[in-house]
Amino acid sequence: MSFTLATWNINSVRLREGLVTRLLAEEMPDILCLQECKSPVEMIPLAQFQALGYRYIVARGQKGYNGVAILSKLPIVDAGDKDFAQLGHARHVAARLENGVTIHNTYVPAGGDIPDREVNVKFGQKLDYLTEMRDFFRWERPDRAILVGDLNIAPREDDVWNHKALLKIVSHTPIEVDHFNAVMEAGNWQDVTRHDLREGRLYSWWSYRAADWDTADKGRRLDHIWATPDILNASHQSRILRPVRGWDGPSDHVPVFATFDL
Repeated sequence: MSFTLATWNINSVRLREGLVTRLLAEEMPDILCLQECKSPVEMIPLAQFQALGYRYIVARGQKGYNGVAILSKLPIVDAGDKDFAQLGHARHVAARLENGVTIHNTYVPAGGDIPDREVNVKFGQKLDYLTEMRDFFRWERPDRAILVGDLNIAPREDDVWNHKALLKIVSHTPIEVDHFNAVMEAGNWQDVTRHDLREGRLYSWWSYRAADWDTADKGRRLDHIWATPDILNASHQSRILRPVRGWDGPSDHVPVFATFDL
């Protein structure tokens, strides 16, 4: 089986239904994992997606916040979810393909603006979420698995526009990167995007605050695709669709793609 998978923080699936439909029609991934859907599952606008062949959905949602969904042309079954850090948020869902591969779709908390859990509850929640992810994958060691999503951390120096300038900015602080790496190590996860695109700056997010995001190019790679070692070498053709950030009414994130031959 060969399939192409994409992950995208859509920042409201109902508001940006047309962008999702455009991506599905133009790029035709077999599986699309969405984060920050901001919709109860029953209100996700599925008709247009189903008309394009995406007949299968596994999702968790809530009104106005968070929310994760896996849309697929290929048959998938619900493989559960985890409420890491007991936040009561719809931030994780898993689905299983017929070949036994499990896909985890995750939306890690952004963590607020101040990288100090003593004065910023949201930052503490982010660290706790990552700690429980680490413990889960350490206890239930994954195999034949893929993890994707907006993990809200840019781990490498070349995953941000300016490493030194962002060391004290949430998403690139050393403590966040340490937690990120601990999750990877616990599940023996491998970075698919960097396995293919080893060197050079890569971004998947540009702030809405920039008047000209493209020229300023102050990006961060917050969106990731991981795989377990037993299927890592089956992955190829990683790419980040930067032009999508320039579509009308865009999300501040763009889709990240990879293809797997399994």
